[in-house]
This record gives sequence, C-alpha cells and structure tokens, in this order.
Amino acid sequence: MGKKKVIEMEGEDKVVDKTSEVSAEKKSTTKKSKNKRFESGILNIESTYNNTKLSLTDDKGNTIAWSSSGSLGFRGAKKGTPFAAAKVGEVVAEKAQNVGIKEVRVIVRGVGSGRESAIRGFISKGVNLISIQDRTPVPHNGPKAPKPRRN
Repeated sequence: MGKKKVIEMEGEDKVVDKTSEVSAEKKSTTKKSKNKRFESGILNIESTYNNTKLSLTDDKGNTIAWSSSGSLGFRGAKKGTPFAAAKVGEVVAEKAQNVGIKEVRVIVRGVGSGRESAIRGFISKGVNLISIQDRTPVPHNGPKAPKPRRN
C-alpha cells in the first residue's frame, strides 16, 4: 500500500503506484567493480553433508564474493548434492571474473559430496588454480562416550 503518484499527461491523469517503481529498480545484477581489482585470491570451500558454501577472498583474507547452495534456491537434501555445488562454483567464478581475478588458491574444508564438483564448476569459467589444500578439521579424540547401560 505505498504512496500513489499522479502524473498529468496531455489531457488525462494517470495514477502510478510508487512501490512498484521501487521494486522494479532494485533488481539484483552483478556489477563490475571499478575501483577494486585483484589479480589472485583464495577460494574457501566448506562442504558439509547438508550444504556447500564458497567464499572468495583476497590474499589478505578479506571477502570479495561468496555464495552457497541455499542462497541459489536449493532446498532440503538437494543443497548437499554435487550439482548444487557445481552451480555455486559457477556463480562465484562469475563474480571473480568481474573483479579481475585470474588465479586462485583453493582451501577445502569438510567431507561433503560437493568438494570436487565445486572446484570443477569454478574452473569451468576460465579461472586458473595454483594449488589445492585440504584443511578438513580432524578431531583428536572426539566427544565423551556414553555411560554403560544399567540393569
């Protein structure tokens, strides 16, 4: 129910809803950044059983672009699939090209099924890989075991 604006046109009055104009103007598009250009970066991949998240950072660790399976519209069990991870990789690669990144180092965390497919989707857009590291956290001992059952 936003404000209505009356526009007078040669002999006729036209009522325009301002809220529809605002929503039409705010369409999300990927813009080219003019002032921030990067040559290389770090691609962090977190792949769990339920989701795949990618974040692209510069060499200092400041985030440039990110995406995840859930943010692309995948819901439920589909978020953890290799197909969803490949789509996430393609989206982040397009954002990387817009800021001028030509080569990345990849750091992979997690044991999900989207590990390799996220990398394949990323390099399909023409970005070069320098190295791939696996930094999956490994527990030293794990949680405390439950007490034995009493009779």
